[in-house]
Parts: sequence; C-alpha cells; structure tokens
Amino acid sequence: MSRSPKTHPSFNYKLLLLGVFLAFVVLFVLRSSFSSSSDSSENTSTISPEVPLLSRSAKDSSSSSTNCSPSSTTGCSKIPSSLAQTIIHYTTSTITPQQTLKEISVTAKILDKKSPCNFLVFGLGHDSLMWSALNHGGRTIFLEEDESWIEQIRRRFPTLESYHVTYNSKVNEADNLMDVGQGPECTAVGSDIKYSMCQLALKGLPSQVYDMKWDLIMVDAPTGYHDQAPGRMSAIYTAGMIARNKEEGETTHVFVHDVNRVVEDKFSMSFLCKGYMQKQEGRLRHFTIPSHMDGSSRPFCPE
Repeated sequence: MSRSPKTHPSFNYKLLLLGVFLAFVVLFVLRSSFSSSSDSSENTSTISPEVPLLSRSAKDSSSSSTNCSPSSTTGCSKIPSSLAQTIIHYTTSTITPQQTLKEISVTAKILDKKSPCNFLVFGLGHDSLMWSALNHGGRTIFLEEDESWIEQIRRRFPTLESYHVTYNSKVNEADNLMDVGQGPECTAVGSDIKYSMCQLALKGLPSQVYDMKWDLIMVDAPTGYHDQAPGRMSAIYTAGMIARNKEEGETTHVFVHDVNRVVEDKFSMSFLCKGYMQKQEGRLRHFTIPSHMDGSSRPFCPE
C-alpha cells in the first residue's frame, strides 16, 4: 500500500469511486429502514422470505417517508458520521486509492456480504478510510510500518484503528525465505503463531491481531518495490496461517495486492495456495482459506 500521493485526473474514475460509496450508503439506509419497520410490525404481519431484501427495504422506506417530520415518534435513518466523513473526503480529495475500481470491487463485494465483520489490513494508506467505512459497524485494524505516517493519519482520521509493526525481512531475502517456508516448522498447523519456529511468522504483532477471529485479511503492505524494502513475504505467510488456525468450519477471505511483482506472485501462490484462489482482478488476488482445525488432516495446500 504505497503512501506516496498519486493523482488521477480522470473525473470519470472519481465519479465511479464515489458511486461505490453512495451505493453502500443507500443500501445501509434501506437496511436500517427495513429493520425499523420489521420491529414495529412483527406481531401483525409476516414477510415472505422470497421477497428480495432490497425490494422490501425500498417499500419500507417509502411507507415510512412520511414519518420524517420533527413530530414523528419513529424517527428516521441517518447516515453515520463516519460514512459522511468518508464521502466528503473522497469527493473533495485529489488523491485516490492505489487500487483500481475493479480491484476495490472484489473486496467490496465480500464486505457487502460479511459486514459488519473483523477485517485485518496490512497497510495504512489513502484507501483506509474507505475500507473502514465499507465495514461499518465491524472492526477494521490497520498494520503499518511507518510510525510518522500513522501519526499523520491519526490526526486526520482519529477513528481509524492502526498499529505500528516492525518487519525484519528484506526483499532480497525472498528466495531464501521461500525455501525456509517449505520446512515442517512452517507448514505445521495448529500451534500459536506467536510461538512459531518458522522464520516467516510475524510473532511481534499487536495482541489484538492474535486474539481476534478475522473474516477478511488484506495484504497491501509493507513496502516491497526495492531490494532493501521489508517485502510482503512474512505478511502473506502469516495471513495464511491465521486463516488455517481459525476455528473449525470457518473460512477466511484473504486478498493480496500488487501480485504483478515477483514476491507477491510467488508467495501468495505458495502460502495461500493456487487451489484456494477464487479470482484475480488486475493486481489483486482473492483467496478463500478454510480452517485446518477440523481434524480432517488437510494438506497445507489442496492437491
């Protein structure tokens, strides 16, 4: 997740990005209206499960629109301040997220189904406010290597939850780390990653990372575009192990950005597994990794 400003003069792209947010906000308002109407009429009516949610919400919103006067006792749905801040920020900013609209849409589609949920993001950048807003009501944590950048973002957007992370690897060590990652100490599932013997495992992350059960994980950091950068080898490996060690029966969605680069390409295929990949859109790959804690003796990667 590059932090250097990238300006995109395309007005159409900006309108499309804004459209994603407005659609999310409209859906949120409609869902809220549906919930409110359902609560007030649950004893007198039954809603058929075959009716699409959006259609029901639209009807509820229409029927309750006359109750938005100051004298109304039922009240009206209101856009949360965090969503309002997000819309204003992206509408007025000349800096757009590093991912393209098509790449963003892959993750946004899963968030639409899963949110509110637990979303772990490696990286803190120009798209962080967007991810937090799309997971409204859930918990989104950002892990960032640059302390000064964290402070800048906290001053501008204090509602974002971010933590500093130190990486000990370098991109020029990737080939050696790939070999290390094939060893039994790195492919064994079930042990606490904080005490893993694998050189690739990130053992110094904030306790919140190890304590939470993550529904989505995005790897868009740390820096990986030059040989002395920390690279994403450990972040990708750790994301995969967090998913495998999740409780029985639960699947984790893992996304890796910048797979056009060698490290992101090879490490995502090796440690998140080609067999678990659902889709690639541009430079983004989407994997769904099942729990390996169900006693079925799954192989590290499906054959």
